[in-house]
Amino acid sequence: MISRSAAGEKFQTLVEIMARLRAPDGCPWDREQTFDTIKPYLLEETYEVMDAIDSRAWKELAAELGDLLLQAVFFSQMTAEENLFGIEEALDAINQKLVRRHPHVFGGETARDAGDVRRIWSEVKAEEKKQRGEAQSGLLGSVPRALPALVEAQQLTSRAAHVGFDWDAPEPVLEKLHEELAEFEEARRNASREELEGELGDLLFVLVNLARFVKVDPEQALRKTNAKFRERFRYIEQRLSERGKSPAEASLEEMDALWQEAKG
Repeated sequence: MISRSAAGEKFQTLVEIMARLRAPDGCPWDREQTFDTIKPYLLEETYEVMDAIDSRAWKELAAELGDLLLQAVFFSQMTAEENLFGIEEALDAINQKLVRRHPHVFGGETARDAGDVRRIWSEVKAEEKKQRGEAQSGLLGSVPRALPALVEAQQLTSRAAHVGFDWDAPEPVLEKLHEELAEFEEARRNASREELEGELGDLLFVLVNLARFVKVDPEQALRKTNAKFRERFRYIEQRLSERGKSPAEASLEEMDALWQEAKG
């Protein structure tokens, strides 16, 4: 395991490399970047970290985590250049927050389980907002609207559940799912496109609730299914190529048979 001093030295090296790249005689590409041009890379690197975790590609994960760390250092270098704050302040902020929000570890409080931890975290966070004089925007006000819709739905339902606005067993959630499916089918036959969109949204929202209830991350579940679809469809393409065909030239029956082979 890497020592504390070695980790600090390596992080400092990364900070110094980034400062050198942004220097007047540094890299032309790095010097012309702005907060807005770098944002897409932050998102891209985050998803590459997630992909490495899903694939259990641990050596790749080390490299991807390094790329993600670079994004934080890159942004902090730009803020330092504009005399806003440096990387030290960003590190201070997260270190202090972690200690402050874990009084059951660093203070005198006790947490018996993860539920207690979530409660303590929420209480400390609410007190922080109060001290900053931020206006109360309701329980769901702090869930960013810019989140991907699946993640937003997960956070909205999770926060509502923390105050008791929730089902008490999986069975009623499944009943609600069947109810929404019936409403979607009715809308598919008779409703406008706008109403159909609304019913489909309701259906997806219940699925997110169901995932939360059975303690499955819907984002990760869908990502794994996407990966499975890629793999099976690639099998179809390979087998068809052996026959001198492309998917566009094959029949649905032929592709479905190969799909079943891929599943096996």
